[in-house]
Amino acid sequence: ALEANGTAVLAFINTFSATASAVLAWSLGEAMMNKGKASMLGAASGAVAGLVAITPACGNVGLLGAMVVGFVAGFACLWGVTGLKRLLGADDSLDVFGVHGVGGITGALLTGVFNTQLLGGPGQVTDWVTGTVGSVAIFDQVWIQLKAVLVTIVWSGVVSFVAYKLVDLTIGL
Repeated sequence: ALEANGTAVLAFINTFSATASAVLAWSLGEAMMNKGKASMLGAASGAVAGLVAITPACGNVGLLGAMVVGFVAGFACLWGVTGLKRLLGADDSLDVFGVHGVGGITGALLTGVFNTQLLGGPGQVTDWVTGTVGSVAIFDQVWIQLKAVLVTIVWSGVVSFVAYKLVDLTIGL
């Protein structure tokens, strides 16, 4: 927010912590799947997964919440690039949806969980006139986050379909 304050510090430390947690989770999951062997590609993918997942939450969750977001995202995105891709029969050679789609959805939903002051999050300003800070109930905030995720999925699907059809009609696919 163009300020060097506590929120900026929180965003920096959360970004580093979530990324490290996601690398550990991905590597642990990969090692369990591959008889004790993790890979550098997996660690790099885990780092990206952690960065993607913490993006919606970096200034809105506490340090422990960021670590949980990263850890959950590491496992979730590993499943996204292995199990979900196979389940859907998707042709995603760069694992874009498995890392960015699954990671983004995970991070957005967990932002709703860990934003609350009860779990170490900063809460949010509830009254801009008085500067009162409070927290929305966890379920209520997760519901808000879920609606935003669903709107984003629908928007992306519609816009992608329209773009596909425009290209198909003009130059053919």
